[in-house]
Amino acid sequence: MQWLQTQLAVGHAPATLLKSLLKTGWAPHIAQAALAVCTQPVRTAPMPEPDLSQHTSEIDVGDRLVQVLLSMQKPRLVLFGNLLSDTECEQLIASARPAMARSRTVATQAHGEEINPDRTSSGMFYTRGQTPVVALLEARIAKLLQWPLENGEGLQVLSYRPGAEYKPHHDYFNPNEPSSAAILQHGGQRVGTLVIYLSDVAAGGCTFFPESQLRVHPRKGHAVFFSYPSPEVHTLTLHGGDPVLQGEKWIATKWLREAPFL
Repeated sequence: MQWLQTQLAVGHAPATLLKSLLKTGWAPHIAQAALAVCTQPVRTAPMPEPDLSQHTSEIDVGDRLVQVLLSMQKPRLVLFGNLLSDTECEQLIASARPAMARSRTVATQAHGEEINPDRTSSGMFYTRGQTPVVALLEARIAKLLQWPLENGEGLQVLSYRPGAEYKPHHDYFNPNEPSSAAILQHGGQRVGTLVIYLSDVAAGGCTFFPESQLRVHPRKGHAVFFSYPSPEVHTLTLHGGDPVLQGEKWIATKWLREAPFL
């Protein structure tokens, strides 16, 4: 299924893929059913999206001009500069530092969270509007991505020391996993991610998208945004955090939901 979705994403016709499946021994009814699942219509509901209609190099978010440094369609990705000042980055880190603990991931087979060896960072969550800087940043993100503030999860701050990494993963919730039903009751599916760099990193620590071979190098105050209209691999949003080689990496992550997150 992952192979099918990848081939569709790069432009191969379903009829061509059906012939390939049959040639390699797939039963016709199974091949047709697999293609039917992979070619379901993509979400057409509103999505978080910066206004790039005029191909502008800056977006006015009210209290500052955010730079547009790069944009892609597949995956849907935008790199921003000047989202945060150095002082704001340092304030977010200072407030988060006392609450940092080993990062967890959503438990895929049961409700709750679990330690995952693929993720070796430390982290904490702010509640929405918990500090003046958090509230200011959340309002800035809502305006930048034209997405309701209440549709965002609480800001997560993460620290990666030398050797720490987060292996490639998807941010959306897999609808087929037992834990997803309960999660989706509160805000629905995730539809976008904003990774904000709170520090420079001497070496390593890039955000890596293996399907497009794109690496975003951390730079203090910059952020990378990517969206996924459906919880499927053809969105090409598989990503990870490369191991930090020198220094310490601090980031803040904002996940956006399709509905108010309560």
